Amino acid sequence: MHPIWTELFTPGEPIVAKVVRTIFVYFFLLLGLRLAGKRELGQFNPFDLVVLLVLSNTLQNAIIGNDNSITGGILGAGLLLILNYAIVRFLFLHPKIDKLAEGDNVVLVLNGELLEGALKKQLITKAELMSAARRQGIDSIGEIDCARLEVGGALTFVLKHPSSDEFWRKDAMERLKHIEELLAERK
Repeated sequence: MHPIWTELFTPGEPIVAKVVRTIFVYFFLLLGLRLAGKRELGQFNPFDLVVLLVLSNTLQNAIIGNDNSITGGILGAGLLLILNYAIVRFLFLHPKIDKLAEGDNVVLVLNGELLEGALKKQLITKAELMSAARRQGIDSIGEIDCARLEVGGALTFVLKHPSSDEFWRKDAMERLKHIEELLAERK
């Protein structure tokens, strides 16, 4: 076999070492991201993005070691995907453990009032919260009935009064239902 093929496809480390490395790194990241908070998962600022990019580059070598082969990279990536699938499936089948691992959503605004303690605990600034609200067409905290930081890190908002789109949709649905009832009476 030509040396280039040997270099490309022959792993530089034992496969067992890659398996153990991948498992350790995977669980380290799960624990680390869980301790870092939900914010790391859904509400990125430039600092968070830099940390995640550097983290992935730093841990790449921990997974594949001194191995630049295609086989080593595919093996490491494949193991991560399989491990992730197995963990997600396990947590799906065991909701109590999933709730323990994922935590609960956190209310940040209630009845138009900012819950400063919750924001502080989740390391979310008022400016970040308002930026997310504006992306959803909300101009002030007073419009919000409830804002939550969801388990996956997304911010969701429930308005005190439905938006005009929601109002018109509801009105159209009620009129459609009324027309259907009138048609049903004619039959």
